[in-house]
Amino acid sequence: MLNGRLGTPEAALMTTGAGAGRTGANSMGRRLDPHLLLEARGGAVDFARLAGLAGRSLVHPNQLDRGTVVELSAAAALLEGWTVGRLRPLDGKVAITAFFEASTRTRLSFESAVLRLDGKVLSIPDPRVTGAAKGESMSDTGEMFNSYGDVVIMRHTETASIDEIARNLRIPLINAGNGTGHHPTQALVDWYALLKWRPELATAGCPADRRIHLGIVGTPGSMRAVKSFLWMSTLFEGAVERVTIVSELADPVGQDLQDALDRSAIPVSATNDLREVLEDLDVIYMNSIAFLGDSYERLNVRHRLDADSPLRPGAVVMHPLARADELAPDLDATEHNLYFAQAAGAVYVRQALLLGVLGRIGALADAVG
Repeated sequence: MLNGRLGTPEAALMTTGAGAGRTGANSMGRRLDPHLLLEARGGAVDFARLAGLAGRSLVHPNQLDRGTVVELSAAAALLEGWTVGRLRPLDGKVAITAFFEASTRTRLSFESAVLRLDGKVLSIPDPRVTGAAKGESMSDTGEMFNSYGDVVIMRHTETASIDEIARNLRIPLINAGNGTGHHPTQALVDWYALLKWRPELATAGCPADRRIHLGIVGTPGSMRAVKSFLWMSTLFEGAVERVTIVSELADPVGQDLQDALDRSAIPVSATNDLREVLEDLDVIYMNSIAFLGDSYERLNVRHRLDADSPLRPGAVVMHPLARADELAPDLDATEHNLYFAQAAGAVYVRQALLLGVLGRIGALADAVG
């Protein structure tokens, strides 16, 4: 079944719930139940829409519309709420994780996603062990990848690397971060966390009292995770009531993102003082890592959050991690901490994306049909 409501799972799936015993659940902070997102949608997942991802690359958030983001999140909620047993949906598929830049969460969550679906992984964890260390071009590397795998998941320090490898690459490419460019699957991970936290955000008619005032702390123009998240947030008109960017820079956004914000009906404002707006924010998205010149640096931390910060009751804090002094560890055990749940959901949304891109979403649809 490629389109419809979830029925009783077959033996290939085993219900686990999202309770304290689930292996993949976060240890501190908000605990998110994926079933709530499915229930808010009447148990429906549009598998036909996800089947349309087959053979497609994902290098920029502008390749996704709101409906696809929501359906990927619904499929991820299904995968998180059920343990995939005998399905083996990626059996025979090989994913190349080509990381020419250091990574912990992104590389391991992608590799975990593939392996848990019974696919295989060829991993490049360090550019020094590749032909790039001998001067090989990215286009030649892409030509070689065509013969070795079924999908390439790549991270690189150079923004132009995505265009360069795509010259000869004929298999799907998933951008796991390119310089100051984008990180579209991180934005999917972020919105999956938000939709589980407040499922009404996924609906076309989100009630006014459930819409969010979103605060962005940092410089989206040089922070690819923040840039992709904010770009994807423009898809959720009617759910995001307004956006406030907190930055000390006169132009923290950059022209391409500014154009996307201008096309959106969501009001956007800026301030250089987090204290002015903190108590009015429902969601605070933080980061401190920026690409400055030719290297990644941590910005001076003026806007720091800790357990004593005057956060609005019920407000949540997001962060793509890794963190430094901008996010105090004493916030971890509070209900404001959404960042651990955000990271814990990454495997499932990347599983959903891979099933779509590799043309195997039908296996999941058939199992729950």
